[in-house]
Amino acid sequence: MKVTKTELPGVLVIEPRVFIDERGWFLETFQSERYAAAGIAATFVQDNLSRSVRGTLRGLHFQEPKGQGKLVQVMRGAVLDVVVDVRRGSPTFGKWLGLELSGDQPRQMWIPPGFAHGFCVTSDSADFLYKCTTPYAPEAERSIRWDDPAIGIVWPVAQPLLSKKDAAAPLLADAPVLPVY
Repeated sequence: MKVTKTELPGVLVIEPRVFIDERGWFLETFQSERYAAAGIAATFVQDNLSRSVRGTLRGLHFQEPKGQGKLVQVMRGAVLDVVVDVRRGSPTFGKWLGLELSGDQPRQMWIPPGFAHGFCVTSDSADFLYKCTTPYAPEAERSIRWDDPAIGIVWPVAQPLLSKKDAAAPLLADAPVLPVY
C-alpha cells in the first residue's frame, strides 16, 4: 500500500495494493497493523455507506466535541472529496484539499478529527463508504457552508443537490463551535 502525506497535516491518501487477474480484482480495504504502521492507529467503531446521485453535495460536516476520524473511499462511481481544516489556531485553518475518489481507481483518504469533510458526486451515482473512530453524535454534529467564499472550494457543480441542513450551514467565520488545534 502506498501512503502519501498531503499539505494538510495528518490528512493522508492511501492507495491499497490491487491484485488483478482474469476474474477481476481484489484489495484489502483495511488491515489494522498495516494502517497503524502508516500512521493510522485508529479504532474504528462505525461504518457508514451512502448512495447519492450526480450533483449531490454532502457536507461540510464534522463533530465537536466527540471528533471523528474518517477513512473514506468510493465503492462505485466517482466524487470530488473535500477536507477543510477547521481547528482554531491551526497554521492551515480554513485551508482545503480536494481529491477525486473513484471505484475504478481504488484509493482512500484518512481524515483525522478536527477537519470538516464533504463530497460532490461527479458520476451518475456513487456509493461512498467511510469508517469512523467515534459514533455519530447528533448533539455534536456541526457543519460549515459548502460555498464559503473565505475557503474558496472549487466544486464541480454550481447548483448542487443539498440537504436543508447543508444549505443553511454557517460560514466558517460564524461557526459557533470549532475544534481547537
